[in-house]
Amino acid sequence: MTPHYRAHFLLILPAGISLLAALWAGLSRLGWEIPLPSFSLPSQHGPLMVSGFVATLVGLERAAALRWRWAYLAPVSSGAGGLLLLAGVSNDVAQGLALAGSLVLVAIFAMLLQRQPSLFVAAMGAGAMLLVIGHLLWHPGQPLYESQVIPWWVGFLVLTIAGERLELSRILGLGRVKQAGFVAAIGVLVSGAALSLLVRDAGIRLAGAGLVAAALWLLRYDIVWRNARLGGLSRYMALSLIAGYFWLAAGGVLWLVFAHRFIPGPEYDAMLHSVFIGFVFSMIMGHAPIILPGVLGVLLPFRLEFYSHLGLLHFSLLLRIAGGLAGWIPAQRWGGVFNVAAVLLFLLNNARAARSAPAEPRSTKKS
Repeated sequence: MTPHYRAHFLLILPAGISLLAALWAGLSRLGWEIPLPSFSLPSQHGPLMVSGFVATLVGLERAAALRWRWAYLAPVSSGAGGLLLLAGVSNDVAQGLALAGSLVLVAIFAMLLQRQPSLFVAAMGAGAMLLVIGHLLWHPGQPLYESQVIPWWVGFLVLTIAGERLELSRILGLGRVKQAGFVAAIGVLVSGAALSLLVRDAGIRLAGAGLVAAALWLLRYDIVWRNARLGGLSRYMALSLIAGYFWLAAGGVLWLVFAHRFIPGPEYDAMLHSVFIGFVFSMIMGHAPIILPGVLGVLLPFRLEFYSHLGLLHFSLLLRIAGGLAGWIPAQRWGGVFNVAAVLLFLLNNARAARSAPAEPRSTKKS
């Protein structure tokens, strides 16, 4: 591993630590009696996952691709914020670092938009702006549902991923009408997030409609359907993304139906994790074989074992959500355990694939 990639490995470590801590905190929130390093850890589950883990990964991916030195401030700040939040040193400092990382992310996309004006860059830049707003609304120690952070953080995740998929779908020659449909979908989502600050239930429902619209657009126009007919890695990635889009649509429907229950409970758990686990983690699992080689400098050759963590992720989430909505709490809790097992199996399978591959990536071409 070259010094360049070793530096990336050091930068990705805080994201990994935040992920593992968030998974542990999530089990506690589901009611499992497990030892905790601090009483505040369960309340840090969301911030650790969104800012400490996902935002750090997004920042590192962009910085690694662009090779702009100042761009590395995004993953450095977000990662450090996650570690400080976990250590309980200072919540205000942790929030400030998370905010700084999101502002650098906005600056990255602003520079990219100036150099390459396009809808997909604008969408990802808008997603970074939603992350900034979410961090401004986030008050450590206050429940996330009270500060209305969730719609903004969800918007960040959806716009970032959708923007990347829009970039890859350019080969299909999407015309202005189809691109207008994309803009309309994300516009409804952002409008819902804004409205939720004034009228929570109506805003959540509008944002839910935006989630459904975005999912339907991606299901219709993403190149995954073409790749699903292929074999090997292309099919695995395509199936990962298609499953994620269905969970995004399901999450939107849940937001529409249970907007009045946007408080801790089985419905709230289903509304959040259909998106955060079903959509986001399915995207992460699908894209890992083409993102990690460019970031860490190792190949991740496709292995049939990849389907084990993908299948476990979706089975466990279905068990968790169905159990929660049906009032069958043991099923919900065990579904959460298997969610964690799926993520750990994903990490293990990728590590095994990396160990069996050459040190340098042959290609980082996306599918």
